This record gives sequence, structure tokens and C-alpha cells, in this order.
Amino acid sequence: MTRPVTTADPLAADPTRAALHRFRAEVAKAVVGQDGVVAGLIVALLCRGHVLLEGVPGVAKTLLVRTVAAALDLEARRVQFTPDLMPGDVTGSVVFDSRTAAFTFREGPVFTNLLLADEINRTPPKTQAALLEVMEERQVTVEGERRALPDPFIVAATQNPVEFEGTYPLPEAQLDRFLLKLTVPLPSRDEELGVLRAHHAGFDPRDLTAAGVRPVAGVADLAAARAAVGRVHVAESLLGYVVDLCRATRVTPALELGASPRGTTALLGTAKAWAWLTGRDHVLPDDVKAMARPTLRHRLRLRPEAELEGVGVDAVLDTVLAAVPTPR
Repeated sequence: MTRPVTTADPLAADPTRAALHRFRAEVAKAVVGQDGVVAGLIVALLCRGHVLLEGVPGVAKTLLVRTVAAALDLEARRVQFTPDLMPGDVTGSVVFDSRTAAFTFREGPVFTNLLLADEINRTPPKTQAALLEVMEERQVTVEGERRALPDPFIVAATQNPVEFEGTYPLPEAQLDRFLLKLTVPLPSRDEELGVLRAHHAGFDPRDLTAAGVRPVAGVADLAAARAAVGRVHVAESLLGYVVDLCRATRVTPALELGASPRGTTALLGTAKAWAWLTGRDHVLPDDVKAMARPTLRHRLRLRPEAELEGVGVDAVLDTVLAAVPTPR
């Protein structure tokens, strides 16, 4: 996902966009590069959606999520997913309080604004499934009682794309609940030099305050931005374009599973958020194309024969984008 080149930064065009502009600059104090990933996280926050971050170890996935929370003044909690993690360790559980001789609910780490689910594919399906209700309904049901999570609430989960020993791949039903799948690339040479200079100068990724990261936006700014995104206009032809793209994935020979209707609504929402971020109050076909890969790539499953031929999901999406007529 790349940001269109403009002569003036559209994020600074009004107070709400200006707040998010300051947020991106604040994140850059601790995270060098990764501008596209940061933009994707902003889109997820605007759409109240969850994000799957995929990248090799050491590309600052955890640091990125922690910095985002610090710059937005959001509470964040981290859970290291391991094979022995139980559902109650994530959602919370009912415990006996000997002082009151009564059972009380002890909240789990999901009761936060930004949950970092580190290496989510290292925990068994039983514990992965504990996040299904959390991600879809934004609530936890324990002993028949529903408990709402804070607002905003999003899950940012990480996984390693090259290490599969001892992992439990996420099922399609859970992947479909992530709004975006963002690939965190290795830095360029210049960016890696910037990382090295920062560490040489004393940068400590465990101390964001010392790095100068401060809250520059908050919940009110996110709420105002979401309201603005909701007012973005989408022409009927663009609605048809989104539907046609997702339907095309269901009949593409290289795929055995195409985008679901949830994927269709997700693509519409992310395209509206992207249009607003780039300074417009209406969606263009380019907005849909810009968000198609991060919104749909994790919702598609290749046929075995396509995998054997070395075909990638993004390449299939490129073919679909080229084949579906673009509205004028």
C-alpha cells in the first residue's frame, strides 16, 4: 500500500486530519520507515477493524503497535501467545475471593484499547477461538454474563511468515475477522542506517518516553475522524465495482476460496477511510485498488496446484484488478 504523492499533505487540511498528521510524525520518532504500515493502522482505527501484521522477526512489529498506542494516548496490553496459553488467560475468568467469600470476575488483557496479540499462531485453536467473540462482538461472555470491552478496541496480531514449526495456522473464519493483513517489510538500506544511528545515539525501544514519543491525538480525534469517514460519498458505480471485484475472486481458477460478503463490506469501509485520509470526501476507483490487497489477501485461499506453481495471493489479486472493468 503506497500513499499518493501530493503537493500538500492532505492530513493537515482540517483539524481532525491535522491530529492524525501529528500522530504519524510522532510514530516516526521511534519507528523508522514503515509509513505504509502506519497508514494501514490508521485505516484500521478509523474503521474499528483488527489488523494482522506479518513480518520476519526484528522488523519492529511490536514496537510499532506500542508506539501507536503511546502517540494516541490509548491503553495497550500485550499477550505473548504460547502453546500453553488458556482462553481464560486472554478473556479473563471467575475466581474465588477469600476475603469476601464470593466469586468475582477478573478481567483479562482484552479489556484494553489496543491488544497486541504477539505470535498469535503459536497458540492452539481453543485459545485462538477465545478471540472470535472479542473481535466480532467486542464483548466477553463468562458464566453467561456479557461484559463490554472499551471503545475503541482493536486487536493487532503478529505472526512470522517463514517459521511454521510448532504453529497453528489461523482458520479462515478467524482470518476473515481481521480487517487488514499488513506485511511489514525489511527496511531499505537508508532506513536501516537510520535505525542504526538512533541506537548508536542511545535510543531504547523499551522507553518510548525517553525517545520523545508523546500523545498527540486521542479518542475524541478518532471519533471525529470516524464520523467524517462515514460521510464520505460513494457513487453507485463504485459500489458495483467493489462487489464485482470480490465476486471475481470467487470464480478465479487459482483460488479455492474467494472473498466473503464481510470482505466486500470491509473493502468499502477501507476505501472510504483511505479516500478521507488522502483529502477527499468521495471515493475513487484508485482508493478501492489501493486497499484491495491489504483488505482481501488474507481472506483468499489458493488452490494447491497454484501454490505448487509458486503463485501468490497478491499476484492473483493483481490479475483480478486488471480484469474487472474500472468505472469511469
